[in-house]
Amino acid sequence: MRKVLVFLMIFAVASCATVSYSPQRSAYLERVEPGSVVHSLSLDPALEERILALDPERISGDDVRTTLAAGPAPRIVSLHGGIYPVHLAMESFAEFLIGMGYPEAKLRHPGDGRASLSPYEDSERIAGLIAWYYEQEGMRPLVIGHSQGGIQAVKVLYELAGAFTDRIPVWNPLTDQAEDRFTIIDPLTGLERPVVGLQLGYVSVVGAGGAALLLPNQWRMAGRLRTIPDTVEDFTGYTIGLDLVAWDLPGFAAVSAYHGEKGVRIRNVSLPAYYSHVVVPVTAYLAKDARMREWIDEYRPGGLNGSLELPEGPSDNLLWAADVWYDVKKHWCLEAQRLIRAKRAALGPNEHWEAKRTD
Repeated sequence: MRKVLVFLMIFAVASCATVSYSPQRSAYLERVEPGSVVHSLSLDPALEERILALDPERISGDDVRTTLAAGPAPRIVSLHGGIYPVHLAMESFAEFLIGMGYPEAKLRHPGDGRASLSPYEDSERIAGLIAWYYEQEGMRPLVIGHSQGGIQAVKVLYELAGAFTDRIPVWNPLTDQAEDRFTIIDPLTGLERPVVGLQLGYVSVVGAGGAALLLPNQWRMAGRLRTIPDTVEDFTGYTIGLDLVAWDLPGFAAVSAYHGEKGVRIRNVSLPAYYSHVVVPVTAYLAKDARMREWIDEYRPGGLNGSLELPEGPSDNLLWAADVWYDVKKHWCLEAQRLIRAKRAALGPNEHWEAKRTD
């Protein structure tokens, strides 16, 4: 098992070295006016109908390739752990998502192309960045954190809840600076709203906790980490059966469990004890195997996949990868449907019908 984990880490480093990505800055509006985002959404009406007809709970690999990938996708904000070079593990995770069909442009920072953010970046700044993405793209970002990055993900939810300040500036990733404003134009309603109070659709963390809570940048999360504020709808917390880094130990599942404020849907998922805290996100190799991709695409939470036998070969981190991919597909679908419905509501029935007739 140790040899397999070492191999996977080497693979992650190698894949990182071959990544070449040029951010597409032209895709963003200089200034967002009320209604500009939904009116700029140009999709074939037949594609819109196919997206709206999807069941978010049952997205197949074919649905991803032929329908979701042809439409809009939400930004994924990944937060890596705090010890160098653990960020390479999240680079591997980005390669996994790309291999499963997720658009690379929505995985990488539009300013510098990196695949994940550091947990040492200010959480207020990350919250302002998330608000900028939502305003520009019309879809709420999905947030996935590993190790100390998981702590930071929950910290960002507290930032959005106004736990530390009542005003958060919008952060522009293209200029890498805060803008002189604390509000955004909600892309779906066209109304001005503060960054504080923004609710995300999906956040997940793995391996969060432990000694990292003793670091000065995470002190304020002590006593808060396991209680999730209502600035997210769906939250999944992954713990490893035996994780000496995150201090998750056998027999203490109740202590490690996440709880949500009213209205937050929480899933607590226990991963096998043989998983390694450091390399859980090292998953790029899974998407390179057609049999593994098929198994992962058919996975449903609540137990091992019953319709397909697990393929032979290395399968480290498979359960985490499959479970996260299930949620990513689900919320990709939900956010796309939300944006299309907002566009149709903004156009009105007559204008929407005229657009369909013209196409």
